Amino acid sequence: MQREESEKFKRFPLQTLLARDKVNLDIFWLKDHALDDPDLLPPSDEAAAEIVESLETALERFRNVARLLGEKLA
Repeated sequence: MQREESEKFKRFPLQTLLARDKVNLDIFWLKDHALDDPDLLPPSDEAAAEIVESLETALERFRNVARLLGEKLA
């Protein structure tokens, strides 16, 4: 199946990608318009709670990695 270009899919020649400062596949042309309208954003207390939850999850994962590294070095 051949992909067709659309709002969410663009084709770039390899030389165009290689000519950039850093070769990456960031899809910067997609924009979340909900971020432009504060009325579409979740309430700040919900956003803060989600951030805290994400940070706690990340911290727990880092603790697990540190524990595993400590076990390997011991």
